[in-house]
Amino acid sequence: MSARTLYRKLVESHTVAALDAQNVLLFCDLHLMNEYTSPQAFAGLHDRGRSVPVPGQNVAVVSHIIPTHPVPSTLRVIADPASALQATHLAANCRRHGIPLFDTRDALQGIEHVVAPEHGMVRPGMVILCGDSHTTTYGALGALGFGIGTSEVEHVLATQTLVYRLAQDMCIRVDGVLPAGTTSKDLILSLIGRIGAQGARGFVVEFCGTAIEALSIEARFTLCNMAVEAGARGALIAPDQAAIDYVLARAPDITGEVRDAALAHWQTLASDADARFDVEHRFDAAEVVPHVTWGTSPDQVLAITGQVPRPDAQPDEVRRRSTEQALRYTRLTAGDAIAGTPVQHVFIGSCTNGRIEDLRAAAAVVRGRHVAEGVRAMVVPGSGAVKAQAEAEGLAALFTDAGFEWRQPGCSMCLAMNDDVLADGVRCASTTNRNFEGRQGRGAITHLMSPAMAAAAAVTGCITDVRQLALAPNQELNHV
Repeated sequence: MSARTLYRKLVESHTVAALDAQNVLLFCDLHLMNEYTSPQAFAGLHDRGRSVPVPGQNVAVVSHIIPTHPVPSTLRVIADPASALQATHLAANCRRHGIPLFDTRDALQGIEHVVAPEHGMVRPGMVILCGDSHTTTYGALGALGFGIGTSEVEHVLATQTLVYRLAQDMCIRVDGVLPAGTTSKDLILSLIGRIGAQGARGFVVEFCGTAIEALSIEARFTLCNMAVEAGARGALIAPDQAAIDYVLARAPDITGEVRDAALAHWQTLASDADARFDVEHRFDAAEVVPHVTWGTSPDQVLAITGQVPRPDAQPDEVRRRSTEQALRYTRLTAGDAIAGTPVQHVFIGSCTNGRIEDLRAAAAVVRGRHVAEGVRAMVVPGSGAVKAQAEAEGLAALFTDAGFEWRQPGCSMCLAMNDDVLADGVRCASTTNRNFEGRQGRGAITHLMSPAMAAAAAVTGCITDVRQLALAPNQELNHV
């Protein structure tokens, strides 16, 4: 057998049938659903009189439209009628088909991409589908995850398979050590800036190298989560001992002979030494500094020490016009330093940076400080489990004492589909994954950055190089 990449191994092991040279029928180990991409899929299923053959391999979460007001989980109410109807329909459909659901008032409710791995649902070698583009997150554990459309959700519900067009292979190797004060969010923003928002279009990216191996699992989630912002159709990191330990700690059902078989299989989940990639990139982690977006696409990003780009310095007419449009929207001045730009809002959360390590990194910056005057700052845990852990560790009290709002779990201000919406002209330091026009509210301006950088913006009132802020003893920002 010829040498294969990890991506090819996962596809081949899940291929039910080869349809033609470019398409296969792919088996799905786990299908995740949310309230806004599933209603039409269930309606189509019912119109055809079909059922869900393996409901236990489907899981649903209410996450995008749910308010995050700081009330007890048992009192959470979706006031918006249309949003409430979506949640009600999801609950009814899950009851009808026996599909597990993390509902509105479930204490463990959260964002699907945070909930699934923390409960041991995600395991190396799986294929995981969801009607959400950031399903690439699961590549951090050696699982092939990617987003699908509503019609495809219906197909998966009915058959537990998907008609899948094969991708190309890309390798991104990052060696070296991330400097103090930089994180995986800075790394992925830097990479997107280097290869562009379409740089991985049509590819599944495998991340490797000594810098990747040194990252925590939660940091790897961040990396794989945002690979889609470079156009990637998937992202993978070969499972190592850290990934295996993470899974086993959360999957009590993996015991005895099942454990032995799983461990043996997981050892095979790596690209062969002589496997060929269609495209390869190499980067040095030592060159990474804190990054922040300045425009309206994740690839419109620069180092915190940099200046806002000038349209006339762009290499072509398309880039020049794009830069001009982004500057009009963000109301920045070309040539100005990005550091020192005032912010009115700070958001820490999302499927990109709403995990416990993210909150710890932000807390390390906030400790001993207070939210700057004129800034509204929010922390939204990625799940009920993250929220409970942060409260047990004293992080919630630290944030609230410093002037942050401590909210209930949900997608919240990652996108304007719930009550957490910014007004026109409000500038937000955000740990989310997209800075598109109107993403956080009509006319709202989003600057993507790491949790530590967002925390620094909260306590200084402007975009700030977190490396300039002294931390409390024994606190670190690295590897998160």
